[in-house]
Amino acid sequence: MSKKDNGASMHIRRTVGDKVFETAVIILFLLFTFICIFPFYYLLINTISDNDLVTGGRVNFIPLLKDAAGNGVLGVQFNNYIALQNVQDLGSSVFVTVARTILATALMVITSAWAGYLVTKQKMWKRSFWYRFLVVTMYFNAGLVPWYMNMLMMGLTDNFLAYIIPGMVWPYNIILVKTYIESIPSSLEESAVIDGASTLTVWRKIIVPLSIPILATIAIFGAVGNWNSFQDSLLLMNNRPDLYTLQHRLYIYLNSSSNLGAMMSQGGTVSEQAAASMLNQRVIQYTVSMVSIIPILLVYPFMQRFFVKGIMLGAVKG
Repeated sequence: MSKKDNGASMHIRRTVGDKVFETAVIILFLLFTFICIFPFYYLLINTISDNDLVTGGRVNFIPLLKDAAGNGVLGVQFNNYIALQNVQDLGSSVFVTVARTILATALMVITSAWAGYLVTKQKMWKRSFWYRFLVVTMYFNAGLVPWYMNMLMMGLTDNFLAYIIPGMVWPYNIILVKTYIESIPSSLEESAVIDGASTLTVWRKIIVPLSIPILATIAIFGAVGNWNSFQDSLLLMNNRPDLYTLQHRLYIYLNSSSNLGAMMSQGGTVSEQAAASMLNQRVIQYTVSMVSIIPILLVYPFMQRFFVKGIMLGAVKG
């Protein structure tokens, strides 16, 4: 059989039904993509449009600025982002959130890598017990009140360390790292041990470099979780507004404008300054929300290849 005949025999004819199905799937995925992207796009165009048009609900699909007649025309402005520097305590919230995300994520990755490596060692004392104990913690949660009492007894209320210490050990991430490390050929470690390398040296020079994909994966989990964290700041930092996270600060802005809006809807009277504050709060909500989203949107595309590889290889063994 010639190459031409072989190629023709391998060609699969698509029926009209196949083409209709493929077209429907493409349309469905395009619609799903639009639904996922539009909320972020809506936030963006409202932060770069004229504030009066935004508060009037006239900005929906394209950014608008007011012309001399007060009509909306296509245009952008970045005054809202520049004005954020004048928002009270926002700078400290950004600093706390960035510091928390970097430190907590770095320590979580280190502890997960080390613990995940140790539980793969057969010579570890009571290895099976400690691993099962680690897994059991994933299925039991004492609840909010015991958690708060525990943090209070450890002196972690109104303390920046409350953002760092509790998140250093994530059982799920340790299991992911353990499973990934088990897929690394043991001959590499054995060769290093024969050459006189210690357990710490093997971990630092062999295991960690080869585990970059899974470590990058759990780093994404940790960074997103710490960046978006809200509950610990709300419950633990009652007397330290300087330690509020960015999400907590956004909640305060949202709550303030909601209270003013409720007063107006119930027939209450508010001053013109308060009404203007409510309108400004709405724009601040959009702008701060966009600022809180941008870092994750910028980081994730660069980490995606590690994320996919780490999850796939980490799921080979159970």
